[in-house]
Amino acid sequence: MNRWEEKPLLKLEHLTMRFGGLVAVNDLSFSAGEGDITALIGPNGAGKTTVFNCITGFYKPTEGRIALRHGEAKVWDELDAATARPDRRMVRAGAGLYLLERMPDFEVSAHAKVARTFQNIRLFSGMTVLENLLVAQHNALMTASGFTVLGLLGLPAYRKAEKASIEKAKYWLDRIDLMDRADDPAGDLPYGAQRRLEIARAMCTEPVLLCLDEPAAGLNPRESADLNALLLGIREKDGTSILLIEHDMSVVMEISDHVVVLDYGTKISDGKPDFVRNDPKVIAAYLGVSDEEVEAVEAEVLS
Repeated sequence: MNRWEEKPLLKLEHLTMRFGGLVAVNDLSFSAGEGDITALIGPNGAGKTTVFNCITGFYKPTEGRIALRHGEAKVWDELDAATARPDRRMVRAGAGLYLLERMPDFEVSAHAKVARTFQNIRLFSGMTVLENLLVAQHNALMTASGFTVLGLLGLPAYRKAEKASIEKAKYWLDRIDLMDRADDPAGDLPYGAQRRLEIARAMCTEPVLLCLDEPAAGLNPRESADLNALLLGIREKDGTSILLIEHDMSVVMEISDHVVVLDYGTKISDGKPDFVRNDPKVIAAYLGVSDEEVEAVEAEVLS
């Protein structure tokens, strides 16, 4: 049994998203394993970003269930009971279930601990590199301030939280090799460094699941190699599961544990990278051939 089947962190079940008469995602089901890097791939217009928008609360799906767990895997046994209730989440000692399709985006981030980056870099370009990492920790700082002016008074609890935030930011600056640029405006960084900073900013929220929308877009081969090393380090050192959309197959095949392929909103393949790489349906989709031509492509691949 594969790890994403044996110990799933995220489950999508019969996810459908319609925009009027357009079906962007059609009855999609898959799981992402705890500690895995799961890649969601497919030709342009396949529905990948729509799936991300549903997972992260930007869209409310037309149908289907999206569930994320925290803690013990056996909490999945309570999923149907949790779904039967109107609640958005079920939390108990050592575990939790979060029904993401019921949650707005800010709750997906704050409570379910899902962080996301976008296709287009969304740094605060006028703020420094360090400030971009600190602003990602505003929830902890606001809580320490009592949501009032207690931070301005320099109370011990706030000073402790502020120090912890700075230390976490410094840790990630070191991880992405940008310590010497901490006081520079983020907008002055090279493109590849901005990509790494955006990922580090997301990691400052301590996510359970990190969703990356085309993180390698626009990177040169050296920057792509740096990205691969960063993502593998996040999985291995931080224990964070990663779900990514990516068109760069060198990135996908090198670092992914599990690959899911969409075409016109429908899943056409699901498995380990080597299996997906050689799947005739995937090859046909990327070549843009019609359904009737898939058998011919399969015969060519197997010959």
